[in-house]
Amino acid sequence: MKRKPTPTLPKGGRINAKITKQISALPNSSPSGRLGGASRIAIIDLGTNTFNLLIAEVNSDKTYQLLFQTKIGVKLGEGGINKGFIAPLPFQRGIEALKTHQQTIKKYNVEKIVAFATSAIRGASNGIEFVTKAKEELNIDIQIISGDREAELIYYGVRNAVKMAQQTSLIIDIGGGSTEFIISNHNQIIWKQSFLLGIARLLELFNPSDPITDKELKTIADYLNQQLQPLFEAVKKYPVTELIGASGSFDSIAEMVAYKFYAPAILEGKTEFTFNLDDCRIIHQMILKSTLSERLQMKGLAQMRADMIVISSILVHFIVDSFAIPKMRLSTYSLKEGVMWEILNS
Repeated sequence: MKRKPTPTLPKGGRINAKITKQISALPNSSPSGRLGGASRIAIIDLGTNTFNLLIAEVNSDKTYQLLFQTKIGVKLGEGGINKGFIAPLPFQRGIEALKTHQQTIKKYNVEKIVAFATSAIRGASNGIEFVTKAKEELNIDIQIISGDREAELIYYGVRNAVKMAQQTSLIIDIGGGSTEFIISNHNQIIWKQSFLLGIARLLELFNPSDPITDKELKTIADYLNQQLQPLFEAVKKYPVTELIGASGSFDSIAEMVAYKFYAPAILEGKTEFTFNLDDCRIIHQMILKSTLSERLQMKGLAQMRADMIVISSILVHFIVDSFAIPKMRLSTYSLKEGVMWEILNS
């Protein structure tokens, strides 16, 4: 039975163009640099699971119009993330993804490219080798940013998408190599930390059964409890009233909820969405009981996330339950939009 959509707040970002999304699968620029005279800019976010591209037309009044955005699955951490290196196959997938993004950028006559790398590359012994190869082959300058810097930029992106207030929110960005937690309100970041709890990292570490067993669930929960003690201390000091999930896994959960209980149209043109937590619990149980082949058939779940959504969902519900969080929202903006905001306001 389809439910009546949960009311959502008006769109909070600067974008007024229709967003074009394309998801593909493949088996010195600074995020704080000034824009200068460029009217078109491309931002490449080299994540652990996906390389994300945003192309925008920049206006003189410090707003921008989205021209194109896409993502390419690279799974850069496959086979090496917990050993501290990028294995040969994902290394080449990453370079090929950059070549594809470069071809797209050329079509849009972009004048400035800002590219930045996160957990998989910054934590890899051959991360600098990847950056060097991208420069030599494609003439793309990639800046490796710290986890702390990543959390700051995520906050800027989320704040530009979601109507935040004086009440304290917990922003979470679940990546492939790391997960960032930011306690904040509309005015400021109160506390932030990047943890080595990315889904690719956890998936390789625990290698759960298909479907996952109750014993494995407990093992993962115990590990999260142990690793997240700094977060527990922070929330004790700065109680939070809601969780805001930044893009990625939260996009997938929102799309699965929309397909099952409402209609995909409820997410169109929105930069934020308020979840019904009961819906999320039903989806969570459905995910936990499913096999990979079953998840590949689930509406709203991108194929590239089918293997990782189990641990993503476990992490989300661990946080909601641990802190008795009564409200959860999606921000469709995250890191790359935070970079754009900073460029426009630097």
